[in-house]
Amino acid sequence: MTVNALGESLVLVGRWLQQSGYRFITPTPATHARVNARPDAQLGRDPRDVFGWSRPFQPGLLPAQVLGWLDAGGLLQRQDGLLRSRVRFSTLGDRLYAHSAYPTSDADAVFFGPDTYRFAALIDAQLQREPLPAGATILDVGCGAGPGGMVAALAGAAARPELLLADINPQALLHARANAALAGLERVGFVQSDLYAQAPGRFDLIVANPPYLVDASARTYRHGGGPLGGGLSERIVAEGLPRLAPGGRLLLYTGAAIVDGRDPLAEALMPLVQAAGCEWRYWELDPDVFGEELDAPAYRQAERIAAVALVARRPPA
Repeated sequence: MTVNALGESLVLVGRWLQQSGYRFITPTPATHARVNARPDAQLGRDPRDVFGWSRPFQPGLLPAQVLGWLDAGGLLQRQDGLLRSRVRFSTLGDRLYAHSAYPTSDADAVFFGPDTYRFAALIDAQLQREPLPAGATILDVGCGAGPGGMVAALAGAAARPELLLADINPQALLHARANAALAGLERVGFVQSDLYAQAPGRFDLIVANPPYLVDASARTYRHGGGPLGGGLSERIVAEGLPRLAPGGRLLLYTGAAIVDGRDPLAEALMPLVQAAGCEWRYWELDPDVFGEELDAPAYRQAERIAAVALVARRPPA
């Protein structure tokens, strides 16, 4: 199986699902586990079960052509006479995004979930409030499956922006390429990069939805680094503000562990944006996410984990 075969398979299966009217909203892993544990949810009965809920299914459930596409891309798992898809497809608005099947236990898994929907809503709201300038350049840093950058490019389509999707994970870029093809995006590039290292130039818009949890397995999509998971978010802001074009904006969606009523992430980020002379706004989008993580030793002093947003603007020239 080649890289091109995987990407082609993702696009072919995705187009078939689009034509079939497929829709699936991906929940949190905890919700996914609860729903799949129900007695009547042990075997897939339709494409949503196969490509949304990641349930095993009988070989005759899908058309032979679709099974062939999955097989050619290494996306079909066989066990005890049943099949399982290694890819999920989620809908966000009227677009379809390929990402890793549940459970996302592999170190290079490509994640998509409720954070993605909140991230997309943040981007869309900001660009509705202030559209992109003509010919804008957009960077989605740590792009994963690419929804953040793609939402920005589609929302600002009238400006004919150029989009760059960057991620350190090659699997993420393979899925992002397929998703850009499914969306019909043309002015888009891809680069494997540790944040900004291989992404040259300055940008009118930088968007980021980094991992922000403390993960014992240090999975790329989940582990944020630092004592409370905010290390990568801090790097994105510190290294990203100098990469903004004059008047450019950085939109960060992330999580913040709240300790005794304090937000240590906010305390770390505010000096960075102030030193750069940026206009900024930081606020909570959801006061309580991933509450099950509070049982982990790393969060023994945290009282909750909030979903937060930072919008920082570099002064114009």
